[in-house]
Amino acid sequence: MEMMIRDPKLAPQGMDKINWVRQHMPVLNVLNAELSKSKPLLGKKMVVTMHLEAKTAYLAIVLKNAGASVAVTGSNPLSTQDDVAAALASQGVKVFAWYNPTPAEYELFLHKALDTKPDIIVDDGGDLVALLHGERKELSEHIIGGSEETTTGVLRLRALAREGKLAFPMMAVNDAYCKYLFDNRYGTGQSTWDGIMRTTNLTVAGKTVVVAGYGWCGKGVAMRAKGLGANVIVTEVDPIKAIEAVFDGFRVMPMIDAAACGDIFVTLTGCKDVLQKEHFAVMKSGAIMANAGHFDVEINKIDLTEIAVSHSTVRKNIEEYVLPDSRKLYLLAEGRLVNLAAGDGHPTEIMDLSFAMQVLAVLHILNHHSEMDKQVYNMPEELNHRVAELKLKAMGMNIDCLTAQQKAYLFNA
Repeated sequence: MEMMIRDPKLAPQGMDKINWVRQHMPVLNVLNAELSKSKPLLGKKMVVTMHLEAKTAYLAIVLKNAGASVAVTGSNPLSTQDDVAAALASQGVKVFAWYNPTPAEYELFLHKALDTKPDIIVDDGGDLVALLHGERKELSEHIIGGSEETTTGVLRLRALAREGKLAFPMMAVNDAYCKYLFDNRYGTGQSTWDGIMRTTNLTVAGKTVVVAGYGWCGKGVAMRAKGLGANVIVTEVDPIKAIEAVFDGFRVMPMIDAAACGDIFVTLTGCKDVLQKEHFAVMKSGAIMANAGHFDVEINKIDLTEIAVSHSTVRKNIEEYVLPDSRKLYLLAEGRLVNLAAGDGHPTEIMDLSFAMQVLAVLHILNHHSEMDKQVYNMPEELNHRVAELKLKAMGMNIDCLTAQQKAYLFNA
């Protein structure tokens, strides 16, 4: 099958990126060494739909080394790096992706990947699963299961499962303790600000930052903003998370009130219309808006376009909207994932944990699919512990172990 990449000649610089992250992903390296010998995925076909940058590429290589035939496509139009796509294709992985495809091209890439008739899928956001329950439903019977990387995707999966429509078992890697505790908090926290600061070249210190949503991703972004010297406001719909934000030292208020105060807005809710016409109407001139949720629906671009008298790109990944009263509002990376559309995504060491969980999820599906119902499953606790133990070992750290007497006290009481 002919692959679809932008330019094969970019492969050498893409391999430089992959080799760099490989040096900083010790847990995946351990799994790669083990699986390259045992080849448990031999004869299995896989489709991986994720943000196609260097860390994802190394995950695909590990799965290929484990014996799988792997096809990869992107999960966001602006997060694919063409040099990495070319490098991955040079390693024998089927790649269907390039940077900034049209909506039609984006969907074509998903279909091309599915044409390989996978046994196992790794999804990010749920677009692949949506196709497999819609236009490509005929392929579902071939699939023994898969895994999902993001909160948005898990929500979509659980909705399907509640309706009794999920066609195969799926592992909610996003909900694994070793994933959300580190990836969602420290990964999103750092990479979101990497994307914003790289794009704007402005200070964060002294500015008022509005963080919409105080889940694990929101916690990370708020924590990093505070560390950078910002005054942080949190908006929430969940009263428990709102109290948590207050106890963490942040102001909490409705978005309509925060909208008039913020210099920088970051949305991380997984919901639509978090920022819309009523909020744009009261924002300061110069306010900057960025989204770190999976889909570009959190900042209402239709509203923004309708009320603006002019709209232009003033710097790479920065769009300026001039309003009738001459106020200027700025949208970063088209309202898409700012940490990937305008940056390199989560730090490599963080994704080492998340992608190790993905590998173990795939192996769990491989070994247990015949015992599993068509439901969404959490990662077994022992797999979380294995990843954490490998990471600690790689960091040169040791921890205590319970004595026999302590185990008897704790577990036989």
